[in-house]
Amino acid sequence: MAEALAVDLGTVQGRESGRRPLANMKAGAFLDLKRRLLALGAHHAALGLLDAAMDADRIISAALDPPEQPDLHPLAEWVHTRDTAHMIAWALNGTAPPSLRGRSPSRRGPVAAAPLMATPDRDAFFTNLRAVVESAAEGGEGRALLRRQALYLTSYDRSPEANSWTAQALHARRGITAVQGGSPRWAEARSTATALARRGDPVPLLGFIDRFMADDDAAEAANLNYWAYWMGALREPQANDHFMADRALAGWDPVTLLRGLARGFVESPGFVDLYAHSLWALLTAHRWLPQASPTLAWSLSDRVARILDDGVISARSRRELAAVHYVLRDQRH
Repeated sequence: MAEALAVDLGTVQGRESGRRPLANMKAGAFLDLKRRLLALGAHHAALGLLDAAMDADRIISAALDPPEQPDLHPLAEWVHTRDTAHMIAWALNGTAPPSLRGRSPSRRGPVAAAPLMATPDRDAFFTNLRAVVESAAEGGEGRALLRRQALYLTSYDRSPEANSWTAQALHARRGITAVQGGSPRWAEARSTATALARRGDPVPLLGFIDRFMADDDAAEAANLNYWAYWMGALREPQANDHFMADRALAGWDPVTLLRGLARGFVESPGFVDLYAHSLWALLTAHRWLPQASPTLAWSLSDRVARILDDGVISARSRRELAAVHYVLRDQRH
């Protein structure tokens, strides 16, 4: 590897061990490394996650050593994506990102199987994040993004001592008044509802869909825009949540979003109602999507049929999935 990259052996060992973080490389050298690795046969999905991994490193570093100015916290500077969240989760609980599962080769010697944080660091990560949430709550709308993203990440803490704080903080936000889709408060309400669902309380998410998303054009657009950014269909970095207000649904690829929602339908069974409604809204906005990707439409049609037959879903989700199945089935015939 060192010979192929034209570097010394210590450089490769330093990168593998973390002693020489890739984030410390010059931008040009980093781009050269990515292209060289691709030419050598590295998997494109793994290479594509390097940027998200460095974003995750920045967020973790800031959580361990918070900046004196809250506005300089990386959680306040840009909206992070699903890939970044998966990288953070990998460090927190050892769960590899879905796109890397089954791809990591066995490692040699006494090394960790995952980039798992040490227990003291993980405890400090969550302790400091909780302090960020509490201080950001006093900053008004100007710190809505910081508060929303920090609170969401605290829901990854499954330790018994953290359950009461996290549950109390999330439930304190569950009554937040949602306003027009795409506003900071709407985004915060959505994020809080999904975090509660991950912790085993699906009721707020079901209520959010019914009261603050369904039959509201602005909210429906905001939900699809957020999904598009979260799943990589909208690739431009976003400094705040304002991009969700675009009711024209411009700037992102609907096929990429359909693929992401279809895959997530299996990966995230706890959010089946949100996925069901989002699939329905996407196919309502873009009726041509099944024709654009017939193979995906066929496999999704079978999956939807199984969920309708076996899944425990809300009455709304059952109606919407039946409509989704009808649209997808038309493509098959």
